[in-house]
Amino acid sequence: MERELARERTLLRRKVSVAAVLTVLVMVSSLPHMLGSGHHSFLPFWFTSPWTQLILTTPVLFWCGRDFFTGAVSAFRRHFADMNTLVAAGTGIAYLTSLFTTLFPQVLIAEGLPADVYYETVAVILTLVLLGRLLEARARGQTSEAIRRLLQLQPPSARVLRDGQPVEIPVSMVVVGDLVQVRPGEKIPVDGEVSEGSSWVEESMLTGEPTPVAKATGDAVIGASMNRSGSFTFRVSRVGADTVLAQIVELVRQAQSSRTQVQRLADQVVGWFVPVVIALAIAAFVVWFLISGNPVLAMLFLVSVLVIACPCALGLATPTSIMVASGKGAENGLIFRSAEALETAGKLRTIVLDKTGTLTRGQPEVTDFARLAGGVLPADTLLALTAALESRSEHPLAEAITTYARSQLKGGALPALEGFEAVAGRGVQGLIAGQQVRVGTPRWFEELGIDTAAIQPLVERLEAAACSVAAVVVDGRIEACFGVADPLKSSSAAAVAGLRRLGLQVVMLSGDAKRTAEVVAAQVGIERVIAEVRPADKASVIRKLQEQGEGPVAMVGDGINDAPALAQADVGIAMGTGTDVAIAASDITLISGNLAGVPAAIELSRAAMANIRQNLFFAFAYNVAGIPIAAGLLFPLTGWLLSPMIAGAAMAFSSVSVVSNALRLRNFRPAHLPLPTT
Repeated sequence: MERELARERTLLRRKVSVAAVLTVLVMVSSLPHMLGSGHHSFLPFWFTSPWTQLILTTPVLFWCGRDFFTGAVSAFRRHFADMNTLVAAGTGIAYLTSLFTTLFPQVLIAEGLPADVYYETVAVILTLVLLGRLLEARARGQTSEAIRRLLQLQPPSARVLRDGQPVEIPVSMVVVGDLVQVRPGEKIPVDGEVSEGSSWVEESMLTGEPTPVAKATGDAVIGASMNRSGSFTFRVSRVGADTVLAQIVELVRQAQSSRTQVQRLADQVVGWFVPVVIALAIAAFVVWFLISGNPVLAMLFLVSVLVIACPCALGLATPTSIMVASGKGAENGLIFRSAEALETAGKLRTIVLDKTGTLTRGQPEVTDFARLAGGVLPADTLLALTAALESRSEHPLAEAITTYARSQLKGGALPALEGFEAVAGRGVQGLIAGQQVRVGTPRWFEELGIDTAAIQPLVERLEAAACSVAAVVVDGRIEACFGVADPLKSSSAAAVAGLRRLGLQVVMLSGDAKRTAEVVAAQVGIERVIAEVRPADKASVIRKLQEQGEGPVAMVGDGINDAPALAQADVGIAMGTGTDVAIAASDITLISGNLAGVPAAIELSRAAMANIRQNLFFAFAYNVAGIPIAAGLLFPLTGWLLSPMIAGAAMAFSSVSVVSNALRLRNFRPAHLPLPTT
């Protein structure tokens, strides 16, 4: 499918390039005729000849514009008329009329009619509409990118025990029941259950949460997650399509394939406009043939109606505004993947925000360091002991504590550590200068028989603030507590407020415990919270909101676990600081990770859609106004004959109006940008 789409885009680029070059030559060749006989001295006679224009226009019609004619035939067989019908009819009849004039100019001259040719009109119409199709084609072909990146998460091989010896084999050869060894820093190849050993496993690529999970005998492990520390052996429970990763891939595929295409206003208008125009053109021919008995004159009226009615600017009305708006979005860190995304964003009613990495930074930091009143050691000593111990741990909380401690100590060597031990799910311990130092959860110290009553009020306060608590115990005495949390981005509260001002309902979606999620939601002003949601269920939540009539719904996330929900949503918005898969599955990417880009994208969408509606007016206004004149309404009274040449000029003027109007979007400035990017 990707190869076919790539071939289509390549062919379109070639056709547009060839058509553009030939059209420029045809336009230059026709200048003397358009400007008058006195303006041709600088061009050779052979170059301005209708025969030269015929030679230059023929490839544009029969090669570059071939798809319009095949599309028109296909529509005719289905008893339907579309833009292909109008383009093919207008350019085809204009070409045949010009060919007749080129071959038999004396026939028109004998009737007192100008022997005009309209090759430049044919070439311009086809080139402009082809350009519009190329711009639309460039926005397609993205649906498989997310699936490819998801599949690349799985390691290509696994270390399987065969007769007690580890053997490296392809993942495709692993079967249920195999024993697989995993070393520190390696990805887990498939799903299974730990049978021996323990470790900390980072599942953020699938769960979206930054904190590694302790794994011991009997715990489940997920394929494609990262083993941070420790070695273990697990027994394979699921392979192939049954793994969690494969199920997420399938969710992304289903959501992307079931996405409905937005029906554009232009398509609706063309549905009735094309048959009406063709009927008017035929009626003009019949009426004037009956009145004058002159088939040549009647044919001129028919061609004039088709040419002036052909809204070639319609091919530019949407893609030109989309192109300008997309460029304006890129200047502000907003990447729109398709015209549908830009169109639908302005119609959104509900915005669902993931917590970790979207509202928060996704990197734990120490928010509190409190020494107990009965503590013995000074703060600097405690920080040095803690840093020496935690620097040996690979847990993200340990990394946050070490970073904080070093920043407070401001340099200097840490004391020597002996007998380091990591207790899975509990904490770390070791000997420093003859002292037993432990850093871990309050629950661990309760299990060790250490009285934690003195820190309970502090623990409750920190947990109420959505913090993880790590206590420092020296020789069995609790000395201090650290509060570690994933801090909010500075742009989160302002972005939520901006979304509300735009009339949108804001929902926070998280896999965290309900209490933690509600605390974070309250800090940014979100009232509706959906918490404790598993990765595979996020897409179901989005689907339920859509089915309840709360759509169109947008999902904003940054993790791999968000990919199915991003694809399921009417508009998926990914943080550019998140995973590649989330970005690939999304419709809009916020490059800087600045959440204020979400209301900005919606504002830009609304401005672009208003601009497109204005373009549609310009695409039709001149044409519709000129149709009665082209059909000969004023001919009996004034003798005015709207030749196809003038009809083509009106068509070109409508295109200029569309492009000029679209360029006004360059002055658009989102009200909610810029803001800090963290």
